[in-house]
Amino acid sequence: MVFTGLPPAAPGQRIGLYGGSFNPAHLGHRHVSLTALRRLALDKVWWLVTPGNPLKDRGALAPLAERAAEAARVAADPRIAVTTIEAALQLRYTRETLRHLRARRPDLRFVWIMGADSLATFHRWRGFREIAALMPIAVVDRPGFTLRALQGPGAQAMGRARIPERDSAALAGMRAPAWVFLHGPRSPLSSTELRQTGPSPRPRGCGDG
Repeated sequence: MVFTGLPPAAPGQRIGLYGGSFNPAHLGHRHVSLTALRRLALDKVWWLVTPGNPLKDRGALAPLAERAAEAARVAADPRIAVTTIEAALQLRYTRETLRHLRARRPDLRFVWIMGADSLATFHRWRGFREIAALMPIAVVDRPGFTLRALQGPGAQAMGRARIPERDSAALAGMRAPAWVFLHGPRSPLSSTELRQTGPSPRPRGCGDG
């Protein structure tokens, strides 16, 4: 199921927000989400399928409805909800989305989730310092990006707000700025490669979280 607005959530729940083009969605996205659910003690993860990433070529984008439907197929977990709310509200930048979600659901405890590859370019996002101040951030390691991400301008700018990995389960209850870098098993999948080789295989089950 794909939501065009906010997915349902009970007051007080801990919600991970995972945004991207999902062009296409793949098992690497699912791996990041299941890692976040487990390590951050989250109740749900919302996949925010964006109309387009300002830092990427929109000419290579599949239609939004197609990307969202494929994301829902790949997610294959009742704890992961797919939404196209950014398109419905005509939100272009992450900071706008986070402002809206905090205003609409102040009763939820949000965590922004990103891969280490995104952290490596985080300083190029519009208002990245504001994003870090809006809600806690969890960064999940990706192959080839560990050192580059941690040594990049974005990580350096947030350096003093980094918490020990052993405290990751408490992140959702912390006041921003606060962030954690999660090491562990990493997925080598990327959307760029999958656009060239074909779609992701169907998940075998939901027990790997």
